[in-house]
Amino acid sequence: MKKYTLNINKKSLVIEAEPDTPLLWVIRDYAGLKGTKFGCGLGLCGACTVHLDGQPVRSCQTPVSTLKPSSKITTIEGISANIDHVVQKAWIEEQVPQCGYCQSGQIMSAVALLKANPHPTDEEIDTYMSGNLCRCGTYIRIRKAIHRAAGDLSK
Repeated sequence: MKKYTLNINKKSLVIEAEPDTPLLWVIRDYAGLKGTKFGCGLGLCGACTVHLDGQPVRSCQTPVSTLKPSSKITTIEGISANIDHVVQKAWIEEQVPQCGYCQSGQIMSAVALLKANPHPTDEEIDTYMSGNLCRCGTYIRIRKAIHRAAGDLSK
């Protein structure tokens, strides 16, 4: 066991964990933030997506030992205090979730996409979001919500 100081959603957290403990379990078990989901455990489905220093990463494949004390981790809970981020609002307006399991990872990827590309085309959305799987098949609504959020960001 080793001590780590982490910055999760702008709060400092000191934990003791094995170096190979995935960030996903630190977020869920140590920080008590349950919005980030375990999907496949292989980094293929995107359900566990969080932001590490502003970039989307698969938390199930990110060992806690690879994080620096200066690293800033943002989870779905850290996107906004009142579920009022433009992407979250677009998700609600477009009724994106069906079962909802993958949605926190989808939203985290969409936020990163719009930060990198504020006006993506359908093809750019499909390419960027291709690492986030949705078993319910809400891809058309996801694309529509991203376009809505992009339009709202322009206002």
